[in-house]
Amino acid sequence: MTPTTSLQDLPLAVSTQSTSATSAVPATAGNEGGVRHALVEVATRVGAATMLSLFACAAIAQWWAAPSRITLLLLVVAACFTVGLSLFTRVPTRRDWRPFAFICSMGGTYYFLAVRLAPGAQLVPETIGAALQLLGIFWQLFAKASLRRSFGILPANRGVVSRGAYRFVRHPMYLGYFVTDIGFLLVNFGLQNLLVYGCQFALQVGRIVSEEQILSADEGYRTYKDRVRYRVIPGVF
Repeated sequence: MTPTTSLQDLPLAVSTQSTSATSAVPATAGNEGGVRHALVEVATRVGAATMLSLFACAAIAQWWAAPSRITLLLLVVAACFTVGLSLFTRVPTRRDWRPFAFICSMGGTYYFLAVRLAPGAQLVPETIGAALQLLGIFWQLFAKASLRRSFGILPANRGVVSRGAYRFVRHPMYLGYFVTDIGFLLVNFGLQNLLVYGCQFALQVGRIVSEEQILSADEGYRTYKDRVRYRVIPGVF
């Protein structure tokens, strides 16, 4: 099992260059930048908690009216794991704020706000959809446990992890998202949900590409990519 690598493990020349660049900035500017970043961090997490709460209330109200819709309740559970746990992640050493990465990350995370919660066509029984959701949720938990606190919404270098679920594919959490989403879609099928999840899958691919661009600057991650070939689905992608 390979130990975690972070940007602090990059060659000394890189660290020295960063230090000299920082020292050229006045202390007041550095403090203002630190305060601004802290405010953005707080605002992002408060916004995430607010959106998650509003969605959970609406979804639970629908489930309360039809308690047999287990997939709807599990959708709330999955959203809480995805967004809720990100509220307690560590602040990354480097984060990707480019518009493309931001759109893919926000859309891929908060897509559930556009999901049609009313009953749709059942392509498979509720129990099969719920079983797929549970499988996806448990795999997400395994992946998040492998990362510990090194995960978040925006692409960032929070350290290179190659233990646990990351021994099999480079982005196992997205595999969990995919299985969970398929479980809900098959039981709550409709044009709106088909479009939402189709866009969600495309956004997640863009998100993976953005993550790998920023992580590939880390020599440890490049070594990890050579060892673990597939991103999400072994033998496919």
